[in-house]
Amino acid sequence: MFHGSMVALVTPMHPDGAVDWEALERLVEFHVESGTDAIVAVGTTGESATLDEREHCQVIRFVVERARGRLPVIAGTGSNSTREAIDLTRCAMEAGADACLLVTPYYNKPTQEGLYRHYRAIAEAVAIPQILYNVPGRTAVDLLPETVARLAGISNIVGIKEASGTVERVGEILRLCGDTLEVYSGDDALAVDTVAAGGKGVISVTANVAPAALHHVMELALSGDVEAARRANVPLEGLHSALFCESNPIPVKWALQQMGLIGPGIRLPLTPLAPTCHAPVRQAMEAAGIHG
Repeated sequence: MFHGSMVALVTPMHPDGAVDWEALERLVEFHVESGTDAIVAVGTTGESATLDEREHCQVIRFVVERARGRLPVIAGTGSNSTREAIDLTRCAMEAGADACLLVTPYYNKPTQEGLYRHYRAIAEAVAIPQILYNVPGRTAVDLLPETVARLAGISNIVGIKEASGTVERVGEILRLCGDTLEVYSGDDALAVDTVAAGGKGVISVTANVAPAALHHVMELALSGDVEAARRANVPLEGLHSALFCESNPIPVKWALQQMGLIGPGIRLPLTPLAPTCHAPVRQAMEAAGIHG
C-alpha cells in the first residue's frame, strides 16, 4: 500500500516548546520536493509522547492540509492506552490521513493476547488502514511474529514497521503473513536488507535530513537492484549511526537546525544534543553531502 522512503517527521518547535507551524510547513515542502514517498506525522520521532491530544490532532491536520494529496500522510496514533489510541486514530481519519501508524503500548507491558486485543479494538473502532509498529528497545514489549500473523487477518491492518533490529525477524513475519501484510524497516541501517528480504521500504529517521538520497536508495532496492542500492547507501551509513548517538529525535533535530530548516526547540524530558555528539553528527552529514 505504501512503498519506498517514508520519513518519520520531526515536530519542529520554538525554544519554549510550542509547535513551530512555519517550520513544519517548510519541512512538508522539503519532502514533497525531495521525492519522499510518504510522511509519518507525529510518530514517536515527532515527540508524540509529549504532545497533548489537541496538539497531536492539530499537527496531523496541518500536515495533511499542507501535503494536499501530493504525497501520502500516515498519522502516528499509538498509545499505551487503547482508548486514547482509538481517539487519536479517529481524529486522524477525520483529518484525512491516508493511514495510521500505531506503536506498541509502552511501559505497561501487555501480554501477546493483550497486544492482539489492543490492535483489534482499534482496527474495529476506526476504519482506516493501520500499520503496526514494533520497537521493543523503546517500549519494553515485543510484538511477536505469531501475534502479527493473527492481526494480519484483520482487513484494515495493512503493514508493520519492524524495528526489533534483525532482518531474520522480517523474514519470519513474511513467512507467516505472506502478502497479507507489508513490512517496513524501522531501522535505517537495515532498510536495504529488509527490502531484499521482501519488505516494501523504510520508515526513516535519516530521511529527515537526506530525503532525496534515501528515496534513491529505496527506489533501487525496490526495483531489484540491491547491489546498486547498497552502493548508494554507503554515504548514508554514518547518518544511520550518528543520528542515534543520543535518544531519537535529539540528534536529528540538531542536524535539521544546522541545515536551517528548524529552530532549536525540543520538549523535556528530551534535551538539546550534547556537544560531544556535534562533531560525529556533522561529520556524518558531510559524508552524505549535507552541509549546514
